[in-house]
Amino acid sequence: MTSQNQDLAPVLIAGGGIGGLTLALTLHQIGVPCQVFEAVPEMLPLGVGINLQPNAVRELYELGIGAEQLDAIGIQAKEWALVGRNGNDVYSEPRGLLAGYKWPQYSVHRGQLQMLLLAEVQRRLGPGAVQLGQRVTGYRNDAQGVTAFIETRKGERREVQGSLLIAADGLHSAVRAQMHPTQPPIQWGGAIMWRGTTPGVAHRTGASFVGVGSLRHRVVVYPISPPDPATGLSTINWIAEITVDNQGGWTQGDWNRRVKLEEFIHHFEGWNYDWLDVPAMLRGAKEVFEYPMIDRDPVPTWVDGRVALLGDAAHVMYPVGSAGASQAIVDTRVLGAAMVQHGVNAQALQAYDQKLCKDISALVLRNRGSGPFAILGLVEERCGGVFDNIDDVIPKAEREEFMARYKQAAGFAMEALNAAAPIIAVGARVGRG
Repeated sequence: MTSQNQDLAPVLIAGGGIGGLTLALTLHQIGVPCQVFEAVPEMLPLGVGINLQPNAVRELYELGIGAEQLDAIGIQAKEWALVGRNGNDVYSEPRGLLAGYKWPQYSVHRGQLQMLLLAEVQRRLGPGAVQLGQRVTGYRNDAQGVTAFIETRKGERREVQGSLLIAADGLHSAVRAQMHPTQPPIQWGGAIMWRGTTPGVAHRTGASFVGVGSLRHRVVVYPISPPDPATGLSTINWIAEITVDNQGGWTQGDWNRRVKLEEFIHHFEGWNYDWLDVPAMLRGAKEVFEYPMIDRDPVPTWVDGRVALLGDAAHVMYPVGSAGASQAIVDTRVLGAAMVQHGVNAQALQAYDQKLCKDISALVLRNRGSGPFAILGLVEERCGGVFDNIDDVIPKAEREEFMARYKQAAGFAMEALNAAAPIIAVGARVGRG
């Protein structure tokens, strides 16, 4: 770190999730001091499976988090596929290295990824880099910096000064609420998801992401661990989903709650295939959580002076294209590159906003339209979901063009990604060229 940066007030980061921790690693890499404030009193490996697209995996590699570490918490995906309710294939394609990307796609346990990032932050930045039980409740732009308002678990309040404040504090971001006080409430489109993990035999390639059913009634399954040597079973992450009338709004109160199997398994009775027994898989989970599929309407800017939104605080989106966590990681790198170019200042935040806000807001709306799963909607429209040969319903060229458009919008079109220069040049540091 240069002497100039040693005297720089730290960048304050609200939130110790995937976005906040990756940002801390990025700032450390480019020589910028930072401090993470996380509301929970203890970090635990919570959550279920997520996918990291090759564009995000590339950025983790650039941060020195390589295949050995990621292989320990997940599995390299080989296929993405959709299957109709009658068991016939709708679409499939190779993923990651098999598709020709220079970087793999990973299916990982979200909580274990967070723990990996936390360990790296503490190792590189020091044990005090993440302050737990400290929630950022608001901010004030000052003449030469920013002040974050902090509240502890005991209700104690204090103010912390920094050069910038980056809010990676998720769906219920207090910083976003202050920045956009008239934003509409959380948007629920009517889809309800039940999520869990079950020991099972990995299907198809052994590392396939498969969606089965229809647009409004489906199951998604994919392994997030290699087979156990003793049992041959992998940890299978699954999402069971239906869409209902949403005119009354979400009435359950909780945004995620543990539920009993009897509350939803009837929606999937009889879903038996030679490679997958859905009811048995659902019954094999130790616990199941219910989530409404939600997002927020895009906002016109993610920046207010020396404050910026990042990750879900900026662009929470439907989890239909495996883009949420991946985009949060990419956000951090784009922001870091802007600081390398412009310095640790409001100009860098404006450059970050101009680079991402418009395009990613469009992706939020695209995912609201079901993202890549919209192919299943076309099947329903054209044949009621019953078919023998999908080419008679949606020609292969049309299916491939549909997926190509989505990958382009989500930032992981293969040719463009493989040819792109690194977002942050090797060795680049703020204040040092």
